[in-house]
Amino acid sequence: MEKRFNLSMKEILEKEFHIDLKGYNANEVDSFLDFVISDYQNYDELLTQSREHLTKFEEENRRLKNRISELEMQVSNKEAISSVPTDNLDVLKRLSRLEKAVFKENSQM
Repeated sequence: MEKRFNLSMKEILEKEFHIDLKGYNANEVDSFLDFVISDYQNYDELLTQSREHLTKFEEENRRLKNRISELEMQVSNKEAISSVPTDNLDVLKRLSRLEKAVFKENSQM
């Protein structure tokens, strides 16, 4: 995994500044804090992008679940509807063949 942040918690915690006559070197502290701010801006941008992606994927997931439900309903409706006519259709075809066979035999007698 690529390192996205410049500082680790350990680096921030263990950071030491050189002491000047008046205390810590102000330029060194400012430079380090600028670096910390930059790192947090990168973190904030990554977090924002992650939230946007999460929202997009949740929406897509919800849409796909709804589509699956619709398709399952369509399949179950078609199975329920198609099973009855298919059975009736088979019966009608058999009846038609039997009638043809019976009427052929009667007409030949």
